[in-house]
Amino acid sequence: MVRGLPPLEVKLWGEYACFTRPEMKVERVTYPVMTPSAARGALEAIFWKPQVTWRIEEIHVLNPVAYTSILRNEINDRQSERTARGWARNGGGYDAADRRSRAQRHTLALRDVAYVVRAQLVLQDGVTDDIAKYRDQFRRRVARGQCFATPYLGCREFSASFGEPEPGDAPIERTEDLGLMLLDIDYDPDGSGRGTPMFFDASLDRGVLRVPDRFAGIA
Repeated sequence: MVRGLPPLEVKLWGEYACFTRPEMKVERVTYPVMTPSAARGALEAIFWKPQVTWRIEEIHVLNPVAYTSILRNEINDRQSERTARGWARNGGGYDAADRRSRAQRHTLALRDVAYVVRAQLVLQDGVTDDIAKYRDQFRRRVARGQCFATPYLGCREFSASFGEPEPGDAPIERTEDLGLMLLDIDYDPDGSGRGTPMFFDASLDRGVLRVPDRFAGIA
């Protein structure tokens, strides 16, 4: 972690969220709180530069944990751009009305969520820039509501609002062991897209999830 610098903070909130547990293969079941990888993805949607990376330190849970069930119709097969281009050239298409092509799937999601994420911006190896300028850029983007892409809460359909934390934002009074939680994906350096999930023993301490350094060899 960066020593001597206070963490940067941003508030994220939304109507729904789903931080999917990877052990659930078909049905989507959420963790009770935001995962570090989801928090990093939201921050990168607000501010991303190739010279820096985000390291999440803490996630403060502001609203009581509340679940909701969502039942949706989904297609069974993943469609690619290449397939769509073939339909454009040769005709044809995907018939979503065909019962064999779709299925109903259940999602156990969170509702009315709000978090304060505390994180550090860290320079990539070999970069000699002043980290202060990137920190200032991030603060300005949050204050203006600017983002590179709309941040979301676990699933892309659950978009997140964001802004500066308010003086009255305080974590909930809830302490519990959350078990193993996904920390991040350690992707192979060959560009194949293959990766190994990294987990850590997560716990909520009076509404605060403290996150270990994902580069510190957590297994």
